Amino acid sequence: MTPPQLVVHRDKELMAQAAAARLITRIVDAQAARGHASVVLTGGRNGNGLLAALAAAPARDAVDWTRLDLWWGDERFLPEGDPERNVTQAREALLDAVELDPARVHAMPASDGPYGKNVDDAAAAYAAELAAAAGPEDHGRVPSFDVLMLGVGPDTHVASLFPELPAVRETERTVVGVHGAPKPPPVRISLTLPAIRAAREVWLLAAGEDKAEAAAIALSGAGEIQAPAAGAYGRSRTLWLLDAAAASQLPRALYPPASA
Repeated sequence: MTPPQLVVHRDKELMAQAAAARLITRIVDAQAARGHASVVLTGGRNGNGLLAALAAAPARDAVDWTRLDLWWGDERFLPEGDPERNVTQAREALLDAVELDPARVHAMPASDGPYGKNVDDAAAAYAAELAAAAGPEDHGRVPSFDVLMLGVGPDTHVASLFPELPAVRETERTVVGVHGAPKPPPVRISLTLPAIRAAREVWLLAAGEDKAEAAAIALSGAGEIQAPAAGAYGRSRTLWLLDAAAASQLPRALYPPASA
């Protein structure tokens, strides 16, 4: 487990802009080193805010978008094109504005797709897609994502791993169907903690006063079953990106001064 690093920004807008710049640098570095990069996107207001900031950043053209693989940490199991689906929101915020290779955009299945309403079959299919993309150098059933981003919920959930529910307890499968999620819609698809921990870097995004208690709990030694965000960490780096409001309940000694 890599100890978390914290960066605290003045407000959520600055956090989104700085995170977007950081992501551009990370993608460009990975593409320079290996010819391609792999990123896992997150939804929610902070994930979509980052994507919108990335779309507006002049430096976005430094990325070779055709050599970028995009995956998702979770998805609402709704029909294709539903405005509540993370992939729909990501397309609106960024993806439709850049030249991506469609074969490298790995959206999670929709509820009107080939698996119908069977979310468990849909999750198994996404797990198979991840496994097919993993190479010998990945030493596992998912690719070694360069960056995996997660929004932190007020209840400490990440992806669609909610406190105490079966999905956060999963130790074998890389993708699961989620039934009875405490926030709508109740049926979802999610990466599990084993898949999340395969990433080189895991970035956790939290902005707003409603995330302050969750950040404090997750960063204060809580268990991952009770606080899933506490169990999300990368192989080489775990980075918490917060605004001042989300960091307001942390001990002052735990984080550095605002970086901007």
